[in-house]
Amino acid sequence: MFQLINRIFGNKSSNIKAKVEIYTWQTCPYCIKAKWLLWLKGCHFQEYKIDGDSQARKLMIDRTKGKKTLPQIFINNISIGGCDDLYQLDRTKKLDILLTENL
Repeated sequence: MFQLINRIFGNKSSNIKAKVEIYTWQTCPYCIKAKWLLWLKGCHFQEYKIDGDSQARKLMIDRTKGKKTLPQIFINNISIGGCDDLYQLDRTKKLDILLTENL
């Protein structure tokens, strides 16, 4: 879906340098909401769709030190949490700072 939106509206890449990864389920509304904010920021991210993939889910849980909820978002290999955490970082203007940092 986001590839189609990017083709229609263009992605607003700015000086985003961070490596962003997000673990998702395809139909999870919080996952979609998190990806939407990242897209609006002009952020390219690596998405790991873990629907029905128990090995990928285990890897996510290991990386997050036990967190099982989705989405799980990493910026420069640091777990920042889920959708609510991402939006809180944005409200406090910390997300833009994180996204412009190099790995």
